[in-house]
Amino acid sequence: MKKHVLVVEDDAHIRLGLCDALRGEGYQVTDCRDGGQAGALFKQSKPDLVILDIMLPGKSGYDLCREIRAGKSRVPILMLSAKGQEIDKVVGLELGADDYVTKPFSLRELLARVHALLRRAEPGGGAPDVPAEIAFGKVRIDCKALRGRRGKEPFELTPRELRVLCVLFRERGNAVSREVILNEVWGIEYYGTTRTLDQLIVKLRQKVEDVPGEPRHVLTVHTLGYRLEG
Repeated sequence: MKKHVLVVEDDAHIRLGLCDALRGEGYQVTDCRDGGQAGALFKQSKPDLVILDIMLPGKSGYDLCREIRAGKSRVPILMLSAKGQEIDKVVGLELGADDYVTKPFSLRELLARVHALLRRAEPGGGAPDVPAEIAFGKVRIDCKALRGRRGKEPFELTPRELRVLCVLFRERGNAVSREVILNEVWGIEYYGTTRTLDQLIVKLRQKVEDVPGEPRHVLTVHTLGYRLEG
């Protein structure tokens, strides 16, 4: 069965080029230019992946991403933006986007990212083995439910946060390089920088550390990567 991609982009030239390229790769494509209409179209079309521009008429891509995640959907979201500032990328990832491409972009690169996101969304998906529970210090995580507790404080994890933790938990006590984590969690097709991982670690520490600025469990290994202790 063909994978279904929803493209939400108001620039007609970019939207049509994307749709043609995706159809040429064998994907079923639904497209939309208006952010105000995209939410209803998402619910109606039930896509396997969403390509979402940030600057849209009617409703921003940030708001649409927030709505999709608020509905508990884990569909992969690839955000597009003409902005290249780091803060724009951080906001998108914090809202639950899976990847981020800055315009102008290479169609070949974008299609590789689409393929990687869809592959990782499949059962197994090349992700590290997931145990039933992860426990360290005061932290207990139910991996299947994507929920955990730090003492009495509950928190929820995104699938990607869990996969990063799984890699660190498997190698607990040992240093794990950023490149190894990126390859296992984002995939070898990943074109981004290690900053994406570093930003995720900041979010993860806010959930599992008593004092995120002084971590005791998810530790930085200078110039290399991270280590899980506890």
